[in-house]
Amino acid sequence: MATNGKVAIVTGAGTGIGKAAAMALLAAGYRVALAGRRREPLEEVRGASGAGDNALVVPTDVAKPDSVRALFDATVEAFGRVDVLFNNAGVNAPGIPLEDLTLEQWQNVVDINLTGMFLCTQQAFRVMKSQTPRGGRIINNGSISATTPRPNSIAYTSTKHAVEGMTKTASLDGRKYDIAVGQIDVGNAATEMAMRMAKGVPQANGEIAVEPLMDVAIVGQSVLYMANLPLEANVMFHTVMATKMPFAGRG
Repeated sequence: MATNGKVAIVTGAGTGIGKAAAMALLAAGYRVALAGRRREPLEEVRGASGAGDNALVVPTDVAKPDSVRALFDATVEAFGRVDVLFNNAGVNAPGIPLEDLTLEQWQNVVDINLTGMFLCTQQAFRVMKSQTPRGGRIINNGSISATTPRPNSIAYTSTKHAVEGMTKTASLDGRKYDIAVGQIDVGNAATEMAMRMAKGVPQANGEIAVEPLMDVAIVGQSVLYMANLPLEANVMFHTVMATKMPFAGRG
């Protein structure tokens, strides 16, 4: 399969948005390291893509520094460099009242959604600033929860708000290394995590309402668009959402 010479790492690549992004990047000729905690879904993505040796499966726990370091080492060893990191791995906590959330549930979300994203960003900086040609692009998955919360989502929403600060700060710190950092905020893509929307989810006014969904492949194309930009340009924040979902205005 032909390549365009560019190398990407996608975390959380085995399912959902990560899978859609990985498939779009591979179809466009990227060589892609598929990272995730479980090998089997990553192998399924590799097989479904038909990308052969352009897809590298690297089981990874983004919350563990040694595992993140091993991911970047394996990618550079296989492909020579890293041009794009899609910081996508994330988890949620149960949708329960704030006062009932355990410290362990809170910490798990923080470890993966926030600390994991930092660890991957840090390794990307170390690689991208030292390679030739220098630089690269980091795309963080912020989610619409980076702006607007849902009820009973204190852990997830707090980490996603923090991601916005990480994106802004890393974009500043990356300038001197020709590293562009941006964020994609996704609303109601049809993934396993979001399918509950089709059955009805709690709204801010206490009602339960069914929410529209969009094809997750649309998100993959958005990530590809951001990845393909020359390093002189950066999309700081890109929102892609189901057109009729309750977000703008008051519902």
